Amino acid sequence: MIRITNFACRIIFDRLFYHMEKSTFNPAQQEKDISSKIVAGLERISEVFKILLWDKAKLVGLSPIQIQVLIFIAFHEQSLCNVSHLAKEFNVTKPTVSDAVRILDRKDLIIKEHSASDSRRYSMVLSDLGNEIVSQTHDFSDPLKQVIDDFSKTELESLFDILGQLIFKLNRRGILSIQRTCYGCKFHTKKNGTDYCNLLHTTLLKEEIRLDCAEYEAKASS
Repeated sequence: MIRITNFACRIIFDRLFYHMEKSTFNPAQQEKDISSKIVAGLERISEVFKILLWDKAKLVGLSPIQIQVLIFIAFHEQSLCNVSHLAKEFNVTKPTVSDAVRILDRKDLIIKEHSASDSRRYSMVLSDLGNEIVSQTHDFSDPLKQVIDDFSKTELESLFDILGQLIFKLNRRGILSIQRTCYGCKFHTKKNGTDYCNLLHTTLLKEEIRLDCAEYEAKASS
């Protein structure tokens, strides 16, 4: 049996307390570190999406993930509308997406289109009823947009630039599985210090950088 002395216990406690002191959720740490304040702020923003999604979910009798799947299918090409991609898109497990899809299929909100070469594989499109549900739920984020609309053009451009870079860097660190920003696209490059799209053959202003580009193709890993 291993005995832990009072001295050893004190060392363990001191180390634990030190790391807890450095937590981004510790108000004292936030006062000393603006990055911690920003992380705490982003955590609060994430709560807004949960609240707004749940409000819509209760109205139409679906779960938040089911609504997210329907909205994604409505606005993205069919090749992306499969269980494997959706799991990466929403950073959840395949069984979680499969359960959501099973319920959406049972409620006749989606139509499965099976692969000709492999009947086990399928993509999805919305049924007429699914489109009706999307028409009732796609605006769930409008209250947040209305607040953001109040910022000045300069503030919005600055915020957008930082968000785009943050999403790209989180993807590069393996935290976000999917991103379709210009920064990670093979067509994106820098010319004379400015962003340039080799697909559109044009310089991109900061507000023209896309976060969800239909023509996105990932850069080869360096």
